[in-house]
Amino acid sequence: MSQFIINGAKKLSGQVTVNSSKNAAAATLIGSLINQGETTLKNVPQIEEINRLIEVLTSIGVKITKKNRDLIIQPPAVFNLSKINTAAAKKTRSIILAIGALAGQLKNYSIPQAGGCRLGSRTVKPHLFALENFGLNIKATKNHFNISGHELKPAEFVLYESGDTVTENALLTAAQIAGESTLKFCTSNYMVRDLCYFLQKLGVTIEGVGTSTLKVTGLTNINQNIEYEISEDPIEAMFFISLAATANSSLTIKRCPLDFLELELLKLEKMGFQFSLSKKYYAKNGLTVLADITTHPSKLKALEEKIHALPFPGINQDNLPFFVPIATQAKGGSLIHDWTYEDRAIYYPELNRLGAKITLMDPHRVTINGPTKLIAAEVVCPPALRPAAIILVAMLAAKGKSTLYNVYPIHRGYEKLEERLQSIGADIKLVEE
Repeated sequence: MSQFIINGAKKLSGQVTVNSSKNAAAATLIGSLINQGETTLKNVPQIEEINRLIEVLTSIGVKITKKNRDLIIQPPAVFNLSKINTAAAKKTRSIILAIGALAGQLKNYSIPQAGGCRLGSRTVKPHLFALENFGLNIKATKNHFNISGHELKPAEFVLYESGDTVTENALLTAAQIAGESTLKFCTSNYMVRDLCYFLQKLGVTIEGVGTSTLKVTGLTNINQNIEYEISEDPIEAMFFISLAATANSSLTIKRCPLDFLELELLKLEKMGFQFSLSKKYYAKNGLTVLADITTHPSKLKALEEKIHALPFPGINQDNLPFFVPIATQAKGGSLIHDWTYEDRAIYYPELNRLGAKITLMDPHRVTINGPTKLIAAEVVCPPALRPAAIILVAMLAAKGKSTLYNVYPIHRGYEKLEERLQSIGADIKLVEE
């Protein structure tokens, strides 16, 4: 049980650079399974989520070579799932993407049930409903998905639910089937776009990238030696924006994927948050628009309207929690409606241990009254990445010595976070036990 020891309420300053996206890295790493050639993924985040996926892929015969921040991936001639690393697979929800990635490689196979964050009922039925259109037969047991698909065919259908991983699973399957498939009600979120750009480099034709309808012309044989550079993570950018607002500090946050932060920044602007943007520029993939954000000390006020997530271009569902610590420092009452997950909002009142005034109205909604003076406390990380991260944000802004226990959920998604926080003036120490 690693822990963070934090002496909070330090004025933060300087600059920090946003790392590459956890979710895009996971999608493209598993997506590399459809390529019989050599895939080089560049600028891969060094996080526990990716470490678990590497353990899974190597256990089924994939050769993965690390070279600094790059991964060189070489698939086996035949995948062998008999020795799949089940323990590692159960620690990541991304493993569900292996259903689509292996659909064109194997006729009958089984993968472990997805794990990851505990956020209540996270149904996999949209995945099953989508992939059965291609001819896959998927049966879910207590611990595994059992998949068979002897004659895959292109299809046109609407997704049962507009979700990121279900869109990615459908894309990975369609990419391996000759002919045109039309996928409707897709998300156009950042990780879906990265996967589309990756598949296009493999020779798959995709029309409608950035929209809710994707037309995919797949290939039955993909054998390309390619390099793909993963773009930056808007959720990590939002972590630092939330920290700057909650700690009332001036920071320059470099390489922010602006298209996926625009509404968040607009809401914050209307809350009184002051910031400035650099000139826009492109990520190394030549497609993702970036900008540097410089924050300024601000006097915050609550919004009259509720704050809630929506599919892109709405507030990202993983960015929504970061409004919670910000709202503790805003004058007035805020209502945050986290409709996406049944149980994520139940973790938000953990900030009350730090002096916040948060009332849980139901499993989806909290009210927050501010501003409140945040104080130090000892808290155990909840088993979910973003709720854990917002507790850390609040501790960094709270006066006194705080301890955050069992920080593995944070290391699932953030690379060397304590070192990067130290570089901008935070007093934080990682203690390994």
